Amino acid sequence: MTRFSLEGQVAMVTGCNKGLGHAMAVALAEAGADVVGVNRTPATETRDRIEALGRRFFDVDAELGRDSATTIVERALARTGKLDILVNNAGMIRRAPALTFTEEDWDSVVDVNLKAAFFLARQVARHLIERKAPGRIVNIASVLSFQGGIRVPSYTASKSGLLGLTRLLANEWAAHGITVNAIAPGYMVTDNTRALRDDEVRSAEILARIPAGRWGKPEDLAGAVIFLCSPAAGYVNGHALAVDGGWLAR
Repeated sequence: MTRFSLEGQVAMVTGCNKGLGHAMAVALAEAGADVVGVNRTPATETRDRIEALGRRFFDVDAELGRDSATTIVERALARTGKLDILVNNAGMIRRAPALTFTEEDWDSVVDVNLKAAFFLARQVARHLIERKAPGRIVNIASVLSFQGGIRVPSYTASKSGLLGLTRLLANEWAAHGITVNAIAPGYMVTDNTRALRDDEVRSAEILARIPAGRWGKPEDLAGAVIFLCSPAAGYVNGHALAVDGGWLAR
């Protein structure tokens, strides 16, 4: 089991104050990593859970899509001295038919979900290459990286782009010992899916298609993120691991 240990590693997780990011940050700490959280609001519960495990938590207050990736990484390194892992989790969604979708909603979603993820990954990779150290980058994609969905044009575009970007970066950085993979969550219990879960008809349609028969929980991502960040996944690169209760297999 030492192949799954992250002892001595420092992981940066964006959007870890709640939901999927919170669960993954805690999971990485359980595997032995110290965690840097990049959030717009305080990650108090995440900090408490991680420190209760005997690990360190460093908070970087930033707004992705507006604050510079260079500044965010520099602030993290000033606190930790190094980074070994990046989990690009922070994301947003806007729902409206394509015919009425606004340019503002398009830009805000793509800037956070895709643009910020690329520039953070690049800045962390530069740090790793300068250190001559291996590293792990995990992008949180979506089942809509493989499907079209409805009423979420910028979200689908950004998550499809993130999957393509994952593969490109894996190709470019493998020679430096940096792996770049993605996790594609299915329909999870998060703030982003509240509107769907509150719609009885739509929720029933979604549940009818999930072979597992339930919405996913944030904790369902714990094993996947530990694996992809661990030495056990050293030869896994450019891969998208679906955690979707069987949705894509249906």
